[in-house]
Amino acid sequence: MELFRYTAHELHQKLVDKEVSSVELTQNVLNRVEAVDGKVKAYITKTGEQALKEAALVDEKIARGEKIAPLAGIPGAIKDNMCTKGVKTTCASQILAGFVPPYEATVLEKLQAQDLVMVGKANMDEFAMGGSTENSGFFTTANPWNTDCVPGGSSGGSAAAVAAGEAIWSLGSDTGGSIRQPASFCGVVGLKPTYGRVSRYGLVAYASSLDQIGPITRDVTDAALVMNAIAGHDAKDSTSINADVPDYTKSLVSDVKGLKIGLPKEYFVKGMDLAVEKSVRSAIDQLIAMGAELCEVSMPNTEYALSAYYLIATAEASSNLSRYDGVSFGARTEGGDIVEMYKKTRSEAFGAEVKRRIMLGTYALSSGYYDAYYLKALKVRTLVKQDFDKSFEQVDVLITPTAPTTAFQLGEKSSDPLSMYLQDIYTVPINLAGVPGISIPCGFAGGLPVGMQIIGKPLDEATVIRTAYAFEQNNDYHKRFAPLGEGK
Repeated sequence: MELFRYTAHELHQKLVDKEVSSVELTQNVLNRVEAVDGKVKAYITKTGEQALKEAALVDEKIARGEKIAPLAGIPGAIKDNMCTKGVKTTCASQILAGFVPPYEATVLEKLQAQDLVMVGKANMDEFAMGGSTENSGFFTTANPWNTDCVPGGSSGGSAAAVAAGEAIWSLGSDTGGSIRQPASFCGVVGLKPTYGRVSRYGLVAYASSLDQIGPITRDVTDAALVMNAIAGHDAKDSTSINADVPDYTKSLVSDVKGLKIGLPKEYFVKGMDLAVEKSVRSAIDQLIAMGAELCEVSMPNTEYALSAYYLIATAEASSNLSRYDGVSFGARTEGGDIVEMYKKTRSEAFGAEVKRRIMLGTYALSSGYYDAYYLKALKVRTLVKQDFDKSFEQVDVLITPTAPTTAFQLGEKSSDPLSMYLQDIYTVPINLAGVPGISIPCGFAGGLPVGMQIIGKPLDEATVIRTAYAFEQNNDYHKRFAPLGEGK
């Protein structure tokens, strides 16, 4: 039985009904990893032995007649920028190649309380900087739908693992689209929660005011289950929101009658692949046919969002990555004096994209340029947020494409950073505003998945999930499985 093809909620029922054991399920997924990860390369670190031990403990609970949590015993993958005590956490960077954290990220503690079975740590763009997973310091991950294409990024390994059946669910992080864009490229569901809804404690920082952890899953039901497990206030994270967390599974209602959908006209402009636009507009028509109301809204500051993001994010990265200096932890290259040691360590162990962003951020923060660049970017961020606030006075959710294209060819944009950055054009504003957004599959173009992005009000993941679920239940895109027979 190909258990790796099932969703988490289907497998939970099989475990409860004793149709399968967690060890049997976990071994099935590990066999799948063994069979296809040579092509996909989703994992940096595999923890198969540990996963089987964790699965055996769940089976013991079931044998004793104990009730198990919704994610108990169901194999998942964790993006390699979340601290896992005793298991390597590298951020896909040579500078952290051998780093083993002495503590767990809060999301890992919460998942362990649900009897986590962790298959491994997923590949990513180095320090989450990139949109293709080609910036990993170790190797590039391939898209399971066509292994000649990128899986997106920076959570490319997390999305590819789920799409390929190498994990049933996974965690990613999203700074400017790093959950949603790879979910779109790989034909899976990716949810970026409201900033502060999920603890960032133990997430290795890229841009602290933008980063957010969220689920990547096969369907919307699984996304709701993972959100139930990881959301909530955490005193160890100063940016964590102290607000009640609803049961997201109660939002799994296939009804959008009276729901007001906003269509931002600035998001449907030239540069978007026509097949992508066709799929998204067709999906919107379906929601209208189901009783939703359509309203065009204007978000005039959208065109400045990307510029503001690449100043704010790089400035914060410049500050956050200054700790990697070869002194306390991580890689170290000896030099004649401490300055030479700093220079050699950072020059040799950071990849090109990370160095590019550190230099951009350092420049933006430097004396004489702070007001002209960083401060102005913060003001633009406020304007972008106000666009969302005004739109949400009229509508319940906003719908846009997740990305302007489907997955592009490996190497296609590697020598053109600007072209790569433009892939974030529809996802970045959501991070600047701090609002929740989900990407769900809504069609195919040239054999590759197309993602639709549903954006909600702050802390209103419930309406985002409800809208996504209603669309999903009237389509079968989430049931299609990557062929893994094409490409190299």
